Amino acid sequence: MAEINIEKMQEINTDKILEVHAEKEYSILQIALNLAATCLVSGLILSVTYFITHPIALKQSEKLKVMAMKELVSTADTFKPIEGKTEWYAAEKNGQTIAYVVPSESKGYGGPIKMLVAVTSKGQVIDFRITSHNETPGLGDKAKDIKFRSGLQDKTSDALTVVKDPTNTKNVQAMTGATITSKAVTKGVKEAVDEVVSFTGGK
Repeated sequence: MAEINIEKMQEINTDKILEVHAEKEYSILQIALNLAATCLVSGLILSVTYFITHPIALKQSEKLKVMAMKELVSTADTFKPIEGKTEWYAAEKNGQTIAYVVPSESKGYGGPIKMLVAVTSKGQVIDFRITSHNETPGLGDKAKDIKFRSGLQDKTSDALTVVKDPTNTKNVQAMTGATITSKAVTKGVKEAVDEVVSFTGGK
């Protein structure tokens, strides 16, 4: 009788082991399926969200760009992209081009300084806006203020040189404690002016 009971117990144990093994395999498979389903659903949600929000973000970005250009050339009623030029715009009034708004970049004290520069077809600086920088707060970042910007307005390429002489009104006065930034921004503006003049022929 003892031998029979042992055999039955062994058979029962074997069955239980097989059942447990099968349950584990099922659990692993179930987890894998759940993960796959979760990833699929998450991917669909992200895709739908991007599909809905991306056009809105593009419109908002375009709106902000136009506002920035309008600040630079307030008398313009239209800004038209210039074919063959990346991010170049012709500022027009009543169908006539009165200025060009072009991007520029130079290396400042804290890294790249990106800006938009408005220039007349004859090569005079109207104004500029710094769109991205890492300059020192309270020093180099003052390049975006009107006090420094006004020192570049109406100037042509030959006058865009930084000096430290307050009596020199022909050139650009360096900001106190931020000569590197002053030179970097002036260089970026000068390059934009030169590119516009090269494009228009200075007319």
